Amino acid sequence: MRVVIIDAGGANTGSVRYAFERLGIEAALVTDAASIRLADRVVLPGVGTAAQVMARLRQLDLVDVLRSLEQPLLGICVGMQLLYERSEEGNVQGLGLLPGTVARLAGAGGMRVPHMGWNRLRHTAPGTLATGIAEGDHAFFVHSFAAPVTPDCILASDHGAPFAAAVQRGHIGGAQFHPERSATVGARLLQNFLAPGVVPAVSPNGSPA
Repeated sequence: MRVVIIDAGGANTGSVRYAFERLGIEAALVTDAASIRLADRVVLPGVGTAAQVMARLRQLDLVDVLRSLEQPLLGICVGMQLLYERSEEGNVQGLGLLPGTVARLAGAGGMRVPHMGWNRLRHTAPGTLATGIAEGDHAFFVHSFAAPVTPDCILASDHGAPFAAAVQRGHIGGAQFHPERSATVGARLLQNFLAPGVVPAVSPNGSPA
């Protein structure tokens, strides 16, 4: 299986590659459209701001490539946030693969922002990316912005208010938490992402292709 990780400029690309190595997969770090189109699985990690990562994708001329992918795509942290139409972090237009706007965490009830550390997950909708992840399992988060809990959200968490911890729509998936730092829960999500047929392609109207 050919797995590629897009070098979007984040410092976590090495740890993401190592997480796949632990699963027996040698994931390649790439910046070119040809390698992405030939891959069986594509990973978009992101550390920093939405504006920084989107600027990097535009610099590499990869925005339209990602929008047109038919193979499974997994966004991680800021990479997941950029799957949406817009992020309030710098008022940045995202890839538009998922409907909705990413907003700053409210920090209600004295909760600190950024949200850093382990937090519980709860199931909100069926999704093969969440197979084997139990209600109440913990994952590791580092973020100040988050996506809303919509029908695309399969795992949610709470930090002052509910937010999407993992999402899935057809061949598009994402994890707000860091699977590479989330022990067995993170490894399970990555295994699910690698599984054959885990995220079937969909037609432009959202129905199965």
